[in-house]
Order: sequence, then structure tokens, then C-alpha cells
Amino acid sequence: MAKKNNKNDNITRIKDRRPINLNLGIIMFAIIFIYMAASIILYLKKEPITPYEVKNGTLAENNIYKGIILREEEIVPASDSGYINYYAKENEKVANGSMVYTIDETGKLAELAAGRAGDGSSLSDNELSELKTSISEFATGFAPKEYDSTYSFKDEVEGTVLKLANYKILSEIDTLSGNNLADAVNFGYAPESGIIVYATDGFEDMTAEQLTKEMFDPENYKKEQKHSNDLISKDEPAYKLITSEDWSVVLPIDEERAATFENEPYLQVRFLKNDYTSWGQVSLIRKEDQVLLKLDFSNSMISFASERMLELELMTNTTQGLKIPNSSIVEREFYLIPVQYLTKGGNSDKDGFIREIYLEDGTASTEFVEATIYNKTDEDYYVDVSIFNVGDYIVMPESTEKYAISKKATLIGVYNINKGYADFKQITILNQNEEYAIVKSNAEYGLSVYDHIVLDGTSVNEDDFIYN
Repeated sequence: MAKKNNKNDNITRIKDRRPINLNLGIIMFAIIFIYMAASIILYLKKEPITPYEVKNGTLAENNIYKGIILREEEIVPASDSGYINYYAKENEKVANGSMVYTIDETGKLAELAAGRAGDGSSLSDNELSELKTSISEFATGFAPKEYDSTYSFKDEVEGTVLKLANYKILSEIDTLSGNNLADAVNFGYAPESGIIVYATDGFEDMTAEQLTKEMFDPENYKKEQKHSNDLISKDEPAYKLITSEDWSVVLPIDEERAATFENEPYLQVRFLKNDYTSWGQVSLIRKEDQVLLKLDFSNSMISFASERMLELELMTNTTQGLKIPNSSIVEREFYLIPVQYLTKGGNSDKDGFIREIYLEDGTASTEFVEATIYNKTDEDYYVDVSIFNVGDYIVMPESTEKYAISKKATLIGVYNINKGYADFKQITILNQNEEYAIVKSNAEYGLSVYDHIVLDGTSVNEDDFIYN
């Protein structure tokens, strides 16, 4: 029997398809969403802009030097051989003819002085005050980097204690040991008045011209300190006297610094030891291998009587202005346009220039181009290069004279971000070191105190919006 055909086998069923209705609101939302997502991604990838607030200030330059003190010093030799004991306090003035030391040929006076210093005898109020003052002055001026000064201070205190004991022995010298001891003691008197120092170092007769590079190295400096109870030979240096209030500090400088002092009669300095300031008379000494700055003073010598090496700060940088980091400073190129071509645009008060243009039919015409002025000289304005092309002609107001745009120059400046976008401001640098610059304040096209600028000037371009 024949197979019955199924009509449904050849029938293709087509499902109903409704037309797609696009909702305009959904499309707009999708576009806005994509835009916002892209903006967020770009923002997250963008390096953050760090602002810097402009403030008044000065530069902290490294103006600290270590120099050598020169003064009028007289070495006084010992009158005899034996054990020397001192009675004048170091760094104090002694009068002409006053007793400074005794020399005991037997050494017994030294033994008695040492015993007196350690026998528990009480000090008078004045003696105790003297010791307290010495300790207080040392503690106030102590710096860990100058730990060697501790040993000098130790010697000074020991010397003070022994001198106090020596005074007591001296007052009894005629009654001790039945006058036998007194006959063995020789007395040394100051040949003239001056500040007494119980150390010598070979610089006593030195002049500034004789100083060499090696002498300024603290490691090469040696001095011989005298103490009570030292055994001394006749004619050996017993002490020295500083006989004048005039003194000098000599320090090595480079030729560049020396040139800045050529016409300076005086310089103000700060002594690091006691933080005092003073004015020194300037003289320069040029030698084959070094340049020396010599500063002459006529007061405060006694404060440094026992010093040979002295640290001081040259207070030369007094330039004040707006302090900005060097990282903010950039350089930009501008067109130079003669000042005669600046005008106002129509009914507005905007600055700009009249540019010559040609219409579609070839007819010559003009248009006003608004321009921001970034700086001005007597002859030219500095104008952004983005608003003109090389070869453009501008027309002088109320004249037919034309000028072809071509001449360029550069300005240094920073990007001001007070308005939320990068706005170039020209600066005039007054002084500069490795990290900061001092620039002129309140310039016509420049910065003012409390302006906000970009810390890294290379991270933005003109008119970039700043994301906080």
C-alpha cells in the first residue's frame, strides 16, 4: 500500500517575531554610563597633580665654613726647670707683672697641691661658682660631633681644681717645711697684660699668607696643652699671652664665592660656638692653589681665646621673595609681537590683535584675535604660540602697517592652578639653590603669595584641567 504523504513534513513553522523597540532613554543612559566609566578609568590611570602653595621665604644655603684664627700672641718661656703650677685662670686677662705660675725644683709643692685638691677641703662660694659656670658653659655649647672637646674640658676642670689648691698652698708657702720649700720655688710673672692661654700650636707667629691647604684639615691640627704639675724645662713655652683685641678668621673659599665678595667691605657672620653675630672686614688672598677669605674683627676675641679652628656661617643670602621648588619651573616658547599692535576687541575690554584674513572670494579682511599676554618688554609682548601661525599678518590699529608673525622667545615660569586649570605664569628668579628658587613677588604677569602652583611643572600642559 502506498505510503501516505504527511503534508506537515513540508511545512516550516515560523514563529512570530515582534519588532524591537529601542527605548531612547536606555540608549542615553548607556552612553552616559560608558562615558562616566571611561572618565573614571582615565582618572584612575592619570597621575595625581600635586599642588604647592607659594610662600615668602629665603634660601638656606650651605654657608658654614671652618676657618683658622690668627691674632697677636706672645709665647712666654719658663724661667727655670722643675714642676710648674699655674695660678691664673685660662682665657682670662692678667695684668702686667701679676704672678702666673710657680716652678718647684723639688716637686714637693706639686705633691702638697695634689693632696690639698683631694683632701676633702670645701670650696668657697666663689670657687664653687667658678666651677659651676665652666660646667654650664660646656654643657650648653657641647655638640656630639665635637666630642674631642670633652678632653679639653676635662683638662680645664682639673686645672681649675689644682689652681684653687695652689692658691691655698701659696698662701702657706713660707711656713711649710721650715722655709726650705720656699727657697726651692721660683715665681713667674706676666711680662705684659693680655689674655692667658696654656697651650701652644705653632700658629702663634703665622700670617694669612703662610697658611696652606693642609693646615685647614682638623686632623692635621696638633696643640700642646700645659697643666699644673707638668715637668718643664727652662726656656720651654710655659704659656702664651694674647695681647690685642684685634683678631682674624681665615677660611678657604672657591673663586666663584670670592668674586661675590670683591666689592664687599664687610660681611656679617654667625659663630656656631655661641650663636653670636658680628661684622668682619673683608680681604681676599689669592694663592696658586687656593683662595682665602680673611675677616678681621676688633671685639669678642676673648670668647675664642683658646680656639684655633672656628666654625662660622657667612650670612650673605638675604634675598627675600616667593619661595618655589625648582621642580615647578618650566620653560615655554612664545611669539614676540611689537607693543604697537595691541588693541581692544570691539566693544570688549579684552586684549588682542587684528589679524589679516582672506575670505572665500579672495577679498582681504581682518578679524580680532583675543590674546593672553604672558610678559612685556619695552618693545614686545609675549603671546601664546597656539593662537597664530608663522607667517600670519597682523595689522597695526588705525594704520595699514602690517607685521608678519615669526619672531619667538622663551620664558621660564610655573603653572598656576588657582582657577582649576594650568595657567602659565612668568617668573623672575632672584636667587636659587639645588632645591628651591626665590622669585620676584607681585610682578605684573607673575605670582603672588598663597598662589597654588603645580609641584611638577612637566606633568601638565597649558589649560589642562586639574583633578584634585
